[in-house]
Amino acid sequence: MAAENSLASRLYRGEAGLNIVGRRKMWFTVAAVLVLIALGSILIRGFNPGIEFAGGNSFQVPTSVGTMQDAEATANQSLATAGEGAHVVTAQKVGGAGGEFYELRTTQLDPEQAEAVRLDMAERFDIDAAQISANRVSEAWGSQVTNRAVLGLVIFIALVTVYLILRFELKMAIAAIFSLVTNLALTAGIYSIVGFEVTPSTIIGFLTILGFALYDVVVVFDKVQENTRGITANNNQTYGDAANLAVNQSLMRSVNTSVVALLPVGGILFIGAGLLGAGTLKDLGLVLFVGMGMAFLTSITLATPLLVVLKNRDPRIEAHNRRVEARRAAVARGEIPAAKTSSRRSEEVVEKPVPAEAGAAALAGAAAPKVGARPAGKRSGGARGGRPGGGNRPSSGKRR
Repeated sequence: MAAENSLASRLYRGEAGLNIVGRRKMWFTVAAVLVLIALGSILIRGFNPGIEFAGGNSFQVPTSVGTMQDAEATANQSLATAGEGAHVVTAQKVGGAGGEFYELRTTQLDPEQAEAVRLDMAERFDIDAAQISANRVSEAWGSQVTNRAVLGLVIFIALVTVYLILRFELKMAIAAIFSLVTNLALTAGIYSIVGFEVTPSTIIGFLTILGFALYDVVVVFDKVQENTRGITANNNQTYGDAANLAVNQSLMRSVNTSVVALLPVGGILFIGAGLLGAGTLKDLGLVLFVGMGMAFLTSITLATPLLVVLKNRDPRIEAHNRRVEARRAAVARGEIPAAKTSSRRSEEVVEKPVPAEAGAAALAGAAAPKVGARPAGKRSGGARGGRPGGGNRPSSGKRR
């Protein structure tokens, strides 16, 4: 019995009874504080743009030269000879068909400076200069990627808004878009605080988490719509009560979906980028891990409570909520029985249970007649068996 009444069991049955919608002021306050922190970090610290966005040079050095820290320190010494302000921005270990190497991304250099740095690095590492490759990336390419990403984001939000309006209603679309925007702001703020490099993989990750966040919101809103359909026909539940019940009923499904999605992403981030040192995975892994986690939280604690706030401003829902509260107050004062419910249209009728014997008899009596049997209709005869003029001929016996 204790296991059946545990929180996990009640969550699976949708009977946890968590008052999520009723505490919406607390969720809104926490979300506002977190968004302010995120925006403050973005405005003060900013982002760490990769060379694809800021422009710069990259040098690929074989791992045989030593540790990545040694390679970065030696590269900075070579860059100091190229000019003031030249330095390594990021260093990461990557692998390819030709083996493993360190990719050192630096501030932007002109072609003469880049060649001089490459030769100086080869001399300091005591390797052939042909083993060090150099590439230059213009910031114009990064600006094109940014513009296309912003355009894709605008198109995505527009299409999502149209879909939600057609699938649900305008107020649900507003609440869902608010949840998506909050999710993006919090994810971007954490990315700014951590200081990971912003690369094209980061932009792809941002667009990916939008789809996951939308799925989570649609799952919850579908249950809200089911619970609130025809809610004004009775005085038992307010709109907030029905929405809170929907959140509890779909909570375990959202938890399972989020856990299943976060496990592989966490493996990419913590094992691939952390333990194995695959630096190219950390940009995508962080944005996916944080974004998916935030999508679960915002769909539960922000989207549905905001929907309740918007719906409570509807005059029809507002009048219904007042009737429910008035009835509850009357029940608390003892003016009406707690089991009796009434509405403007009709009173609730409670049907009495039918005994099993009576139900079986009714079914037997209503059974279809066998083929060839006489119909059980009215008989046209008199008192003696219904035979015209005196009685029916016996079913068996000899004819006289």
